[in-house]
Amino acid sequence: MANLVTSLCCVVLAAVVVAYAQKRSQLAARNQYERMSSDVTMQCGSLANDASVSWKVNGTDVRAQHRLEGPRLILTQVDLGHNGLYSCFQDPNGERRDTINLRIGIPPREPVITCRSNTYPKGFYCSWHQQHSTYIPTTFEVDLQHNQRSLEVQKDSFHKNRCHVRFPEVFSSFPYTVNVTAINALGKSSRTFSFEESSIVKPDPPERVTATPIRFNARRLEVSWQSPATWPDIDNFPLKYFLRYRPLIKEQWQHVELSDSTAHTITDAYAGKEYIIQVAAKDTEIGTWSDWSVAVHATPWIEEPVQTTSTTDMEYLTPSSPLHLLKSSMSFNSSTTGAARLLARSPIAMATSSLPYRDFTGYQARSASSSKSFWRPLKSSTTWPLFYLSDFLTPHIPVRNLLSPQHSPAVTCS
Repeated sequence: MANLVTSLCCVVLAAVVVAYAQKRSQLAARNQYERMSSDVTMQCGSLANDASVSWKVNGTDVRAQHRLEGPRLILTQVDLGHNGLYSCFQDPNGERRDTINLRIGIPPREPVITCRSNTYPKGFYCSWHQQHSTYIPTTFEVDLQHNQRSLEVQKDSFHKNRCHVRFPEVFSSFPYTVNVTAINALGKSSRTFSFEESSIVKPDPPERVTATPIRFNARRLEVSWQSPATWPDIDNFPLKYFLRYRPLIKEQWQHVELSDSTAHTITDAYAGKEYIIQVAAKDTEIGTWSDWSVAVHATPWIEEPVQTTSTTDMEYLTPSSPLHLLKSSMSFNSSTTGAARLLARSPIAMATSSLPYRDFTGYQARSASSSKSFWRPLKSSTTWPLFYLSDFLTPHIPVRNLLSPQHSPAVTCS
């Protein structure tokens, strides 16, 4: 008796599970893909033709142009606005009998295919895309042939529409042929693309481009860069480079093609003007130029303006000032010629006003020519240290020589 009860319970439980599964299968949304601008018919489950049903889309009444034919909902001239979750309910109890996820799209067209080797001679990759969106999920099948045999294709983990292929041999004269087929629920389309090894070689742009002004050269910029890290064998497969630059105030570029050097000095820059600089790379024998590198900006060296010092400022100079007379072990006596009345009237006289050696009262002018004047001391007891007049004289008084006991006269002023 107990066994009979147990068996009956198992039968009932199985029936409940089957009924629940059927119910779930009826209520679970199913995808229905339809072509844009077409008329669409949606069937409410497996109900008979004379069943009376009502429809809702995304929980609200269907407002788009439609008509009902028994358990069927018919939409006309559908577009992307008809996408949604459609549910049907059987009258009179309003029990939900089916749910349809309607997706409107278009069949795929021939894909656009490009192949490129930025890791030559290691391998290459091919990528593809649809020129226009299909609006629904679309997959691609890829087949690649070389010398009448298929090559192994490795899908890219980051780019879903890209695959990688290793070169089966280098310097091959046989062409490569890749076929890509686009497939979705509304149809499929294929394209075949053939190419030679040498035509797809294209390095990545150079990296770490820098431009540095050169001190004391107002028209020069030192530009340097590194070969792309993706280029695997720079020694056996060297690159050449193409440099372009222009000032921001102009639209026209200047170009320089270089062999395998990774540096170049621009010698014709406009002084004080900001420049924009880019570099491209190419295999020295085959392939095409890379894209341009990231642009860098630089301005040639600009001379800092010279700060002039007024006599008022010079009156307050102290021995610790940068413009103080430079002391040294070399001394001068009265037999050494020097600046006298010129110094007494110039900023240097002010600069020496706080120094122990400052007796210029015994100096007089001595004309050596019509264009130059020399100065010599009259006293024989004056001793004063070595110094540079150019540190003290104002810009309109050029100094030609350094005071020196070996030169007579030591200072010439024009």
